[in-house]
Amino acid sequence: MGIKNYTPTTPSRRFATVSTFEEITKTKPESSLVEVQRKTAGRNAIGQITTRHKGGGHKQKYRVIDFRRDKIGIPAKVAAIEYDPNRSVNIALLFYRDGEKRYILAPLDLKVGSTLVSGPEAEPVLGNAVPLGVIPLGNFIHNIELVPGRGGQIVRAAGTSAQVMSREGEFAQVRLPSGEIRLINVRCMATIGQLGNLDHSSISLGKAGRKRWMGVRPTVRGVAMNPVDHPMGGGEGRTSGGGHPVSPWGKLSKAGKTRGRRKTSGRFIIQRRK
Repeated sequence: MGIKNYTPTTPSRRFATVSTFEEITKTKPESSLVEVQRKTAGRNAIGQITTRHKGGGHKQKYRVIDFRRDKIGIPAKVAAIEYDPNRSVNIALLFYRDGEKRYILAPLDLKVGSTLVSGPEAEPVLGNAVPLGVIPLGNFIHNIELVPGRGGQIVRAAGTSAQVMSREGEFAQVRLPSGEIRLINVRCMATIGQLGNLDHSSISLGKAGRKRWMGVRPTVRGVAMNPVDHPMGGGEGRTSGGGHPVSPWGKLSKAGKTRGRRKTSGRFIIQRRK
């Protein structure tokens, strides 16, 4: 999928780019796979802001995605490739032979009319979901389960893929997009191929208003505030703070390790991300 540039009729048009949406074959979502999505503006049940800089944004409906791929052995035909406003990657609409319809994340080069199958008996080809235990070493995969049957939890963003490095006993070594090498149970399902919409990371929004359409409110730098409002605020003239960058509540905001030291799943990490 390519990137479209605009004629610079206004200052915001000069740098704004959008996707050409060449892969999209259907513009309206399947009504049976759509749910109402209410916005929280970053607030919890009692109205406190728990996530800053959220609010507004265009109204969106949630597309129900099949991350489990649990229709074992039932062939499905790719009916359409659609845009999903809730994620960076496009989605594919599947029509199963038994009449059911489901959405999945669309891999790169997936074509309308292709037939996909999931399960241990399925061939490890583009778009099929199979257990890690039967995927050939070196293959690129995405939508990977961490617990058998829970559904895919990692490698779900546009253009990402992981790679099966080796297998020993009950575990396979998988290299994730971050560079981390992790042990994952061979019974966990993964989908073959790299995710599409590779140009998503190269798109330039071009103006602040486009960020507001996405539900992101303005962010004020801590060093621009007063000392009463932020630990990095204040100072005569321009100052970068003088101390380590911290959050408004004094916690280190850069280069600090956020993963729990005693997290039980830490023993499955063979090599930390770079």
